Amino acid sequence: MFYREAGDFKTTYQEDSQTFPIKFDRWRYWAVLAVAYLFIPFVINDYWASAVFIPFLIYSIAAIGLNILTGYCGQVSLGTGGFMAVGAFACYKLMTAFPDVNIIFHIIISGGVTAAVGAAFGLPSLRIKGFYLAVATLAAQFFLVWLFNKVAWFYNYSASGQINAPERFVGNVAVTGPNADAWAKYLICLVFLTVCALIARNLTRGAIGRTWMAIRDMDIAAEIIGVNPLRAKLMAFAVSSFFIGVSGAMFFAIYLGAVEVGEAFGIQKSFLVLFMIIIGGLGSIFGSFAGAAFLVILPVALKLVGVDLLGFPTDLVSHFQLVIIGALIMFFLIKEPHGLAQLWRLAKEKLRLWPFPY
Repeated sequence: MFYREAGDFKTTYQEDSQTFPIKFDRWRYWAVLAVAYLFIPFVINDYWASAVFIPFLIYSIAAIGLNILTGYCGQVSLGTGGFMAVGAFACYKLMTAFPDVNIIFHIIISGGVTAAVGAAFGLPSLRIKGFYLAVATLAAQFFLVWLFNKVAWFYNYSASGQINAPERFVGNVAVTGPNADAWAKYLICLVFLTVCALIARNLTRGAIGRTWMAIRDMDIAAEIIGVNPLRAKLMAFAVSSFFIGVSGAMFFAIYLGAVEVGEAFGIQKSFLVLFMIIIGGLGSIFGSFAGAAFLVILPVALKLVGVDLLGFPTDLVSHFQLVIIGALIMFFLIKEPHGLAQLWRLAKEKLRLWPFPY
């Protein structure tokens, strides 16, 4: 009975078109931000930062980027891992070439480099779509991983082929390197996620987002009514790759600290982010958060329950995790294509009418 719209009326178009038109939603949004910024940094430790919070924040940015391309523009991509590798190696080269520049600028520029690469690999989308576009982006995934493995310049001619993040500071606080505190790494990832989510939300609600959705729903009809498919598709690839590049840069510099491209950014990474938006919900910013949270928390929860509490073997629990993910993907693709985001919307609709029948 606490979730009601009675008396929650609007007097301007701006109020009616805002992201959270219901007051309760706005209060919940600010409450979540307050907890994220003012409470968690004071209680977080290394385990929860590395196991849950930091990967959730980074994967959320990658899921938002892929959701823009696949969920909003309808362009299937299997090259997310390769584009994350572009952001990681661009950040590494910038950190080593310009050690006096702030790490925040390195991450942003890495996103820009990835946007350019993503737009270049998005050119085939002007001629092909669907399964053939998925194969083309899959080829980009394998090519980028091969390139970073074979060209020694990208990893500064290291004998191991591994890249290591040097220590960098924001102000007087270390955010990369072995001396970085968990709360500092968490906060910088949280700031980037907040900004990226706001940018994505405003893009998808505006004219650019409507052109993407027109291309997704029927590209021929969209072109007839004046939508430029070249500009719309390449912009979707560029914006999506920017977010993915930012997530790749933070995944390397802030989360892992040391990366070998084949292990960290292989094809399994592309499928992992794709599963996040399928389970969370295509065409939904909230779905990107929900899918990332689910697939980050699931292995931690299974380990705590299956291994630590019930004493099952680790390999059995890991196989059971794959079974759960596969079953959920089939369920959502068949029964609820809009994923957890749609289930959340339905739950809110029922709360508005409870206790009356729906």
